[in-house]
Amino acid sequence: MSEIIKKDPRKEFGAAVFAAAQKNPDIVAISADSGGSSGFGDFKAAYPERYFEFGIMEQCAVGAASGLATTGKIPVFCAIAPFVTVHSLEMLRNDLGYMRQNVKIVGRNGGITYSDLGSTHHSLEDFAITRMIPDMLVLAPQDPTEIKNAVQAMIDHKGPVYMRIGNEPIPCFLPDEPFKIGKGSVLREGRDVAIIATGTQTGSVLDAVGALTAKGIDPMVIGMATISPIDVDIIRHAAGVTGKIVTVEEHYIPGGLGSAVSEVCAEFCPVPIKMLGIPKSYASVGPYGELMAYYGLDAAGIAASVTAFAGK
Repeated sequence: MSEIIKKDPRKEFGAAVFAAAQKNPDIVAISADSGGSSGFGDFKAAYPERYFEFGIMEQCAVGAASGLATTGKIPVFCAIAPFVTVHSLEMLRNDLGYMRQNVKIVGRNGGITYSDLGSTHHSLEDFAITRMIPDMLVLAPQDPTEIKNAVQAMIDHKGPVYMRIGNEPIPCFLPDEPFKIGKGSVLREGRDVAIIATGTQTGSVLDAVGALTAKGIDPMVIGMATISPIDVDIIRHAAGVTGKIVTVEEHYIPGGLGSAVSEVCAEFCPVPIKMLGIPKSYASVGPYGELMAYYGLDAAGIAASVTAFAGK
């Protein structure tokens, strides 16, 4: 059996931005007192005149990024996910969304990956916040290779983008191919139930497949790396083939991927839906793996929930 390769998503993100910056002099990097943790070390060393440090002033950083975009620059601002979304909501809404500025916002340590720092550092509402901003893309790449390709797609896109990445090392399982904004992908065909996952939870879903097939359940697995705009066609396909959908995300159950999928099904293809995520309460603290198991978002928990929902 080949060894599973895991990589730090922040380093993969930073390397991808640096690679893009070497080809495009308009790309600038913005930090809020955490450039090293965001993977911007090489960028800062090579292009100090294109690296802007704002200290712990995320709202100011978003506003400045908007101003830089008006001059033709392509600002990439990366910091802790709740700080770039919750702290900066008004600026995201008005300075970026309303003005349709070409700014890329990246929330790192998404979900509960800052597991021991508590709710101030958890990011469980970022999908809900950002997908409500008109004209803002919301991306959640699922493995290191997809992070690299999503960064290039994000930079090529003209307009505001929010991307969430995690913190814990994650496995490589997707092919190295161009990222298609607004498109999900069928990672496994199946007929009993469709599991639609996003971000790092897609890997956990794939890990759960063996336990499900052992119980006689044939799951379809869909990776949904774009939260907004959501891929309507693939959701309708999943509903039509399986008649049941489970969504899996490291986000509050209301407002994120599950809600987006439910909105599509309510309009086009009503089917039973089970949404797996974090209950809407302030999450507990502790080791990350233990918390994911506690909330049923590890492979064993996902398999148990899908088995109960699928009726087998």
